[in-house]
Amino acid sequence: MDNAVSCHMELFPSTRYMGSKRKIVPSIYDVSTQLEFNTALDLFSGSGVVSYLFKAMGKLVTSNDYMAMAATVAKAVVGNSSTTLDEALVQKLLAPCETDEFVERTFRGLYYTDDENRFIDRIRNNITQLADEQARSMAMAALIRACVKKRPRGIFTYTGFRYDDGRRDLKLSFQDQFLEAVAAYNGAVFDNGTACRAVWGDAFSSELGRDYDLVYLDPPYYTPLSDNEYVRRYHFVEGLARNWQGVEIQQHTKTKKFKSYPTPFSTEQGACRAFDELFDRYRESILIVSYSSNGLPSKEDMTALLKNAGKAVEVIPVKHKYSFGNSSTASTRKNEVEEFLFVAV
Repeated sequence: MDNAVSCHMELFPSTRYMGSKRKIVPSIYDVSTQLEFNTALDLFSGSGVVSYLFKAMGKLVTSNDYMAMAATVAKAVVGNSSTTLDEALVQKLLAPCETDEFVERTFRGLYYTDDENRFIDRIRNNITQLADEQARSMAMAALIRACVKKRPRGIFTYTGFRYDDGRRDLKLSFQDQFLEAVAAYNGAVFDNGTACRAVWGDAFSSELGRDYDLVYLDPPYYTPLSDNEYVRRYHFVEGLARNWQGVEIQQHTKTKKFKSYPTPFSTEQGACRAFDELFDRYRESILIVSYSSNGLPSKEDMTALLKNAGKAVEVIPVKHKYSFGNSSTASTRKNEVEEFLFVAV
């Protein structure tokens, strides 16, 4: 990897986000350097690491995700060229204030201590008082990161603290965790000379347009072995990113989750139709598709769908091991899969 790109990628805040492509970024980079493109759309940005890679390569990037938490992170480090949180702003965020006590009341005893819930409510309130939109995105991204790192396994599908393994992240105070997150995001901000942007939206929205040299797709994988319910795993920080606006918390559930967003990728047939539509929409662009060997449609079917869009297709296998298994019932070896990069020109 080019030294300048490598230096930027080392500053990207690490994540345990489900499906993150951090570990295969070198392979995506190697493929991308063989293609001619100036503009790129990352249609399912997730952790934001591929959007950030393209930004580091000097491309004009549009980063999109249907999850508010993902879009918030992308706004902080992809769509942001210069805004950082200085000491004065950080002190404003930490300042005592009146709050609505929403987290403290709604999630008492579920994920964090009472004091930690109060801290989250305080930062939430103070973020809304920041006038600058980029600063709000930076602060919310840092709060999301702190919440995930202070949570054993980084997910919200269970309550209590039974997975506490004593790691440093869990020993740090919430405030220290937040301050470290602020520093991480501050360090990741840079200007690549283009007007990169981050969007919170549907991958099928016409508002994204079609005029991109390259489109990268890393959609939720459908597999019979597990679900691809990102909202179920991250409902707390997803709710945090959107201040629980426009969602209805399912009060009867132990985790106080809210209903998952509808997605065509929850069935094999739905995924096939979705890919067919997206490949046709971006048939004038170079397409790179990340997909797993345990996902459906199969490698052969995915290749056929791309060819139906008039593409010449090369399939590049990449070894990849996920940070945790795909489901509680799956064997631990199921998280060791072969990742495919479909390159369609």
